[in-house]
Amino acid sequence: MQPEEQASKSVLTAAERRTERRHAADGHLKFCFDDPAHREVTGRLLDYSKSGFRAAHSYTALSTGQIVEFQHVVAVGQARVMWNRIADDRVESGFLIIK
Repeated sequence: MQPEEQASKSVLTAAERRTERRHAADGHLKFCFDDPAHREVTGRLLDYSKSGFRAAHSYTALSTGQIVEFQHVVAVGQARVMWNRIADDRVESGFLIIK
């Protein structure tokens, strides 16, 4: 086997590395936090799993590691921001449910 072939076989996509099934969603999302000041943000739930969810919103100052209170069509609770992807005026964020 050529080195290129071996390298391509060892690279897994994000979907292949996931341990939980994701479910597509399209619903209203609201989250809020008090750090550094109280802020409420609305957006759209894009998908969810047992332990987290992905959302689209317009709040570009959301920080990785930040804790938010959230509410969407599937669950209500507390989550940690795991990642953000900003493109123009749209932000996509991944959240890990912690409570």
